Amino acid sequence: MTHGTPRLVATDLDGTLLRPDGTVSARAAAALAAAERAGVDVVFVTARPHRWLGPVAGLVGSHGIAICANGASVVRVASRTVVEEHGIGAAVVARLAERLRAAFGPTARLAAESSAGFAQEHGFVSGHPVPTRSPQAARIEAVLTDFTLKLLVRTGGDVAAESHDEFVARVAAAVGDLATVSSSGADGLGEIAARGVTKATTLAAWAAGRGIAPDEVWAVGDAPNDLPMLTWAGRGFAVANAHPAVLAVADEVLATNGDDGVAALLEEVVGRRRSTA
Repeated sequence: MTHGTPRLVATDLDGTLLRPDGTVSARAAAALAAAERAGVDVVFVTARPHRWLGPVAGLVGSHGIAICANGASVVRVASRTVVEEHGIGAAVVARLAERLRAAFGPTARLAAESSAGFAQEHGFVSGHPVPTRSPQAARIEAVLTDFTLKLLVRTGGDVAAESHDEFVARVAAAVGDLATVSSSGADGLGEIAARGVTKATTLAAWAAGRGIAPDEVWAVGDAPNDLPMLTWAGRGFAVANAHPAVLAVADEVLATNGDDGVAALLEEVVGRRRSTA
């Protein structure tokens, strides 16, 4: 590897740092700890909402922060507290809901992640356990908070036979310029953030606040929602199991998430830091 030693490594979680079963390997945990001791910040930049950070809470560095919901929130991990949010106002969510129902018909089902938690329409099928007492309604508009970090859409019927990329493209066409559509690779799930909000925008602001320039950042990902972050950073890395679009833009391809590609990268960074100390 070339191009010096970064001050900051930004990594996605699912499909990237985490193994295929969603766990963190002993090697990755050791590499994260070594990076912390060497003075290299590692920040997790994920599509996950803050309520899903429990399994990685002990691995966050002294900065204590993760960027969640595709850039819509900055979270104090120890307390799962949203300290910064870039949400979609309730009126805009209502307009988005109208557009999505018009595009996908009666099979469209919506859900919303906010700093307060999860809410969903009846019939929305979540790929993860839904917290008890999460609000439900026939229409998402009835259970919105002031700001939605991420609006989610799933559908049934004929569109279920589409490829995931085709589905996400249709969601983007329906949403238009009202918001930002992305994909973390979860089949049949459209993820919608506020207009202009991506992993890259929030990471860039966080890095700038610490005096870190883009060319001092290395970023790693696997899914289309990582593309803005990978192209913003000084060096963009893809794990070998990444989406073809991510592999196409990466400056370098690492081993798969199952083979600890991110851990190997962190070990390289730590080795460089020690050799120049």
